[in-house]
Amino acid sequence: SVNLIATDPPFNKNVDAFVGRSGASFKDRWRWNEDVHEEWVDQIKDNWPAVSLAIEFARATQGDDDMAAFMAWLSIRLIEMHRVLSPDGSIYLHLDHTAHAYVKVLMDAIFGRDNFRNEIIWAYTGPGSPKMRQFNRKHDTLLWYSKGNEWTFNADEVRVAYKDPKQRPRRAFDTGGAFEDEAINEMRKKGMVPFDWWDDFAIVARFKPMEKGGQRTGYPTQKPIDLYKRIIMASSNEGDVVLDPFAGCATTPIAAWSLKRQWIGVDISPKGLELVKERGRQLDLDASDQTVNEMRCTRHQEVRQHETGECNGLPERTDEDDTLPTPTLRLRIQRPREPWEKLTHNQIRGHLTEAQTVAGMVVCAGCGRGLESAFMELDHIQPKSEGGVDNITNRIMLCKPCNGYKSDRRTLRGLHADNKKEKWMHDESAARIAQSRAKDKAEAVRQEMTQGG
Repeated sequence: SVNLIATDPPFNKNVDAFVGRSGASFKDRWRWNEDVHEEWVDQIKDNWPAVSLAIEFARATQGDDDMAAFMAWLSIRLIEMHRVLSPDGSIYLHLDHTAHAYVKVLMDAIFGRDNFRNEIIWAYTGPGSPKMRQFNRKHDTLLWYSKGNEWTFNADEVRVAYKDPKQRPRRAFDTGGAFEDEAINEMRKKGMVPFDWWDDFAIVARFKPMEKGGQRTGYPTQKPIDLYKRIIMASSNEGDVVLDPFAGCATTPIAAWSLKRQWIGVDISPKGLELVKERGRQLDLDASDQTVNEMRCTRHQEVRQHETGECNGLPERTDEDDTLPTPTLRLRIQRPREPWEKLTHNQIRGHLTEAQTVAGMVVCAGCGRGLESAFMELDHIQPKSEGGVDNITNRIMLCKPCNGYKSDRRTLRGLHADNKKEKWMHDESAARIAQSRAKDKAEAVRQEMTQGG
């Protein structure tokens, strides 16, 4: 349901906190044991193997802490961003040199390399170090991906004047004579679509503070509003929904609001709500806009429930009406999970490895080969694409070749059929015994934990 995500997440700058005049504070230092939840890792391993490989690459090159932890933390959020984007939606992810190369691989794994649209360089100037031993780092990178093969791009909305008045617009035709000169003059008046490097936005430090009529909030990582206006004008239309999951000082919401888009902002600090109100008043934006008010009230209630005043409760619920034209937006109430359904990836692996071990080797339930546990991987019996669940009753241990070939498309029965056809089946009887022992183990664990609970 989201048409555009334009967001500026933490950069992994390895700093504990920024505290500016704005009163904002946040952590940008990442540790695997502190910031990465095991259930995230399980979900990524089970459903996004390419993302898991990207994180493992970071672990191999930089260790568990720092980059790998940051990527695991960010990837689980990017997966959700991918989920909420409309089929023709886009995402712009704002980064700097610290993690750009690693996150580019992550974005390819989640959104698909074919959906990579642009790498936009925002170049700016500012003071450098007096003891330089390298070139000044004076640019950020914005990675633009679409959700699919259709996306919004309003070229005419973002045209800029030609810097050189004599610059000749690219000719789409060659008729010669006065007619051609007139067409070229008309194109010159319209301006040019910007290249993928932007040097026409100054850093916020050069702006006046808000109390003096400027846009500088004192938030340490604030970006210029015109930078995000260009993104929003290019990749969304009036009335579209724009999301910023790392709203900070609310630059994306304010830019979207001023361009008559609906917006959703999420931030860890309640300060974001105060800033969006303050900046909206400063720009004289229409505070009576019902859509914006609903979203602001919802955020207001969630973060500061003890406050009342301008908000009179949450927006009225509408997802219980069967006559609504959007039944897919119904709220889904998830049933409580049993203890055995909450087993982690490693716990399930331990149980099934024990069940499928014969004479010191783990027997693959796909081909019947006995291998050391390091060469075995956990997989689904019924793929999730066909309704398979993540708990132990739908899991099996396979050798790496079988798991790679099965992927997320084949059932275990289909894998057996293909293995026989491709002459990869080593011992069908052993494979089926391994499957049966895994099934028995899963049932025993389920009963034991149910009784124990």
